[in-house]
Amino acid sequence: MRRATALSGLSLLSALLLAMPAAGFLSEFGIEGMGVVSTPHAEVRASVSPDGRRIVWGSTDRPGGAGGWDLWQASLKQGRWQEPAPLALNTGAKEFAPAFSADGRWLYFFSDRPGGRGGDDLYRAPVLADGSYGPAQSLGAGVNGRGDEWAPTPSRDGRHLLFASNSFGGAGRHDLFVARWNGKAYVDPKPVAGVNTAADEFDAAWLGDGRAIVFARSANVDKDPIRLYVAQCDGAKYADAAPLSLSFNGEDGYTLGPAIDWNKPGELLITGSAKAPKAGKLDIYRMKAPAATGQGGCIAP
Repeated sequence: MRRATALSGLSLLSALLLAMPAAGFLSEFGIEGMGVVSTPHAEVRASVSPDGRRIVWGSTDRPGGAGGWDLWQASLKQGRWQEPAPLALNTGAKEFAPAFSADGRWLYFFSDRPGGRGGDDLYRAPVLADGSYGPAQSLGAGVNGRGDEWAPTPSRDGRHLLFASNSFGGAGRHDLFVARWNGKAYVDPKPVAGVNTAADEFDAAWLGDGRAIVFARSANVDKDPIRLYVAQCDGAKYADAAPLSLSFNGEDGYTLGPAIDWNKPGELLITGSAKAPKAGKLDIYRMKAPAATGQGGCIAP
């Protein structure tokens, strides 16, 4: 993955966001873990464990990790996120875009660590009984190609995996795909119908178990703004994608990394930078999840 330029060159973003109105939206979102999760650094895509006791996120520049692009975790104590620390899963390579499975047994992420099939590959690590993580396991050739695979997101029942890739063809640059679980691995990735374009589509999460989808789009993720969109399933495809209703989800900003909180499925964690509250370059925010008003049929059996 090569979005370092977009995520590090944020001086222009800060200036733009100062001009964006936040009034009227404050009841819809709040910053997550001020000073612990959201800090002066760039924090991207957070996931809360199904029991609500831990939160894991990625950071591109937070000091103390193993490789720069690292996974971090904090624990819920006395009603607040506390004790942030890098995960032992981190290597000198990139580890990024974490997502817990709905049953709490796995932590998914992507990495360009040695031994992969291409650039960024998809992995998962078992969540052990003591709260630590077992060795990372590649998700295999069924979903890892010669290019980059990003942001793995398992369905609630674990039967499907939503992710972004530029390895399997598609409409343009990075596209969204869904793979199915065959009992041993995720295989047979198919393009997500209705959302892929000549731009980059990535960082997606299902709403209402697939009746809607929220995802990030950028004309060129290496240099252009990133915006979140929501599309409803019309029974066959996701149609009429529209920008997520959020004050800082503008045409010139950087908003990405949506993830449903399994512990509070009516709430969505996203990454961006508001005028206030604001901690740093990119922060983690919590908002009410958009309503899934679409139909079933957009996720193949």
